[in-house]
Amino acid sequence: MKIHPRCIDCLMDRVRYEARLSTRDPEKIRSVEEACRNRIAPYRKGVHPAPLVASEIHHLAYRLLSDPDPYRELKEQSSAEALAACREVRGDLHTFRDLVLAAVLANTYDYGISVHHVTGDFPAFFRSRFPLGLFRDDTPRIGRLARRVVYFTDNAGEIVFDLLLVRFLKAQGARVTLAVKGAPVLNDATVEEARQLGMEGEVDLLTTTGSGDIGVSWDKMPGDLAGALADASLVIAKGMANYESLTEYASQLPPVAYLLTVKCETVAESIGAPVGAAVAALEGADAVSVTSGTG
Repeated sequence: MKIHPRCIDCLMDRVRYEARLSTRDPEKIRSVEEACRNRIAPYRKGVHPAPLVASEIHHLAYRLLSDPDPYRELKEQSSAEALAACREVRGDLHTFRDLVLAAVLANTYDYGISVHHVTGDFPAFFRSRFPLGLFRDDTPRIGRLARRVVYFTDNAGEIVFDLLLVRFLKAQGARVTLAVKGAPVLNDATVEEARQLGMEGEVDLLTTTGSGDIGVSWDKMPGDLAGALADASLVIAKGMANYESLTEYASQLPPVAYLLTVKCETVAESIGAPVGAAVAALEGADAVSVTSGTG
């Protein structure tokens, strides 16, 4: 997905947010913002993929901050909150659709987006939002394709609910490759967070995207992930950044199930769902007509 002019302001909001997470020095924050604003200026024409631009800007901010992981404390906090929330609500999850919806609702753990706020009480949010279901619900088709799955994760905390879905897939006989970030970026899950949850022992292969880039950078993908994709019957991609990047490679992928909460107008316009919607959208070669509804 190409960058939209409104993405520039959102990206700068995130730079400002992570700078403030990293330092209280107002001059350093100002200089990081200025450098990133100058670097992003040539991309305003909207011909470049949004994740590519975002990756360059965030990497620049991290270098200037001398901080490889500004979100580390937030990741620890969200992981603890998600584990507690999961203990409260997992008894209500019985079907594949239930687990997909729970994983999509957990995509709320996403910090620094100006139009999206992380709830302070996830169990209450979950119980109020779960009965509303999925705005777009392609779970019957997704389930039928879930034989050899490559699962791209998104945020720390969120992966607690991904683990429940992975366990269901494994119990149904699926082979699952789990791909986390190769280095910290935003509050995305890395191998460290996945291993803390014991996910390495739950999947057939735990690997990384090969970088700390936003979404997936095709040219940095490690061989084991490329091999799993070549053999996959289904890709599960969590969150907006994976949607923004993998739609650029649609012709090279098997069917992709995009599981996400829509958090901005640009993605809303692209995927055809309003901001705030919970979406389980199947796209790709074997995908059939879309069904929308309340689930």
